[in-house]
Amino acid sequence: MDLARRLGLFDATMLVMGGIVGSGIFMNPYVVARQVHTPFMILSAWAAGGLVALAGAFIYAELAARRPDVGGQYAYIREAYHPAVAFVYGWGLLLVTQTGGMAAVAITFARYFIELTGVRLTDWTIAATALAALTIINCLGVKAGSSVQSFLMVLKIGAIVVLVFCGFFLGGERTESLPAVEPNNILTAMIPVLFAYGGWQTANFVAGEMRNPQKDLPRGLLIGVVAVIALYLSVNMVCLRVLGATGLAQTTTPASDVMRTVLGNNGARLIATGIAISTLGFLSQGMLTAPRVYYAMADDGLFFRTVARLHHRTQVPIMAVLLQGVFAVVIAISGRYEQILNYVVSVDFVFFGLSATCLFAFRRADGAQTTGYRVPGHPWTTVFFVAVCALIVINTVYRYPGNTLIGFGILLAGIPAYWFWKSRAR
Repeated sequence: MDLARRLGLFDATMLVMGGIVGSGIFMNPYVVARQVHTPFMILSAWAAGGLVALAGAFIYAELAARRPDVGGQYAYIREAYHPAVAFVYGWGLLLVTQTGGMAAVAITFARYFIELTGVRLTDWTIAATALAALTIINCLGVKAGSSVQSFLMVLKIGAIVVLVFCGFFLGGERTESLPAVEPNNILTAMIPVLFAYGGWQTANFVAGEMRNPQKDLPRGLLIGVVAVIALYLSVNMVCLRVLGATGLAQTTTPASDVMRTVLGNNGARLIATGIAISTLGFLSQGMLTAPRVYYAMADDGLFFRTVARLHHRTQVPIMAVLLQGVFAVVIAISGRYEQILNYVVSVDFVFFGLSATCLFAFRRADGAQTTGYRVPGHPWTTVFFVAVCALIVINTVYRYPGNTLIGFGILLAGIPAYWFWKSRAR
């Protein structure tokens, strides 16, 4: 029995956007403003981050067209390099990048939920409840999970549109004298920008459940990333217009401050609701996409066989979804998610760059075979993206050596785990 192919172009676009837009765009503008100080440099940093994300989307679009397999990055690395490398990627996804990130975002949702409702519950209780509810929804079928994700993504877009509209048409423009920019801060400013743009690659995980992955997934990637770039630049322009570069650097809640300036406390509550919905949508997207990697690992005989079983009616890898949900709940309850997030980025960008290099292997293997989509400017655009990924990893290792070693230590632990599962498969 195979995965059910029930997703189309709209679903792909919403998954791409949902994987990118979380709570970061509502928070990270102040982090960038503290590094580069001037409106031109702030917007330039976000535009440059968008170009990096777009370069990655171009590459992943061709990867999806050439290898429309379930598992996305896992499948690419497995075929281009070795199953052991692909297993280590999936191992890190489950234990570091995906699950830790989801736990942290669930806590963010819980804190906004408590602030808005005043309920007397701990944040980890609400976080665990939200994760459990999304786990159940995604066990009901890929279309059910995708429909919830698409609905939440539309609400997220609505929250950003309200913020942009209010800032442009109801808020006054703030003028100020601007300090000089220190050149060595530009790279540091790019780190939170690239964090905020991350996540577009997860749509490739569900290629095996798309009706026409070779056509719809590349288009969804490009449409989704371009739309997010437009949204992100609009939010930063509004923050600069209402708060100014200095005011933006002085706050830690830029979206709330913009709405409070324009509409008072009611405006701040309105955008807080939007941020809560945005975090919930990010969780929904992660719960839908990442379990397909664990399913692919188990289907290769490199994980518990039950994880590769599909429900007879919904054709969903229920055990893979439950595995993702349980791990995320455990990390959210433990409160260790903040430490995990410190080394998520270095691990993530190692595999971004590695996956991009798979394109060279696939083009060589496929020869003159056409796919209907090719990366513009290859190999130079691909080399550019790989170089940026390497630079981010090097910078993270330099700034956070202890946390980075923890992340790489977990990855290395995946090597003996691979040989264990390999021996079981034999």
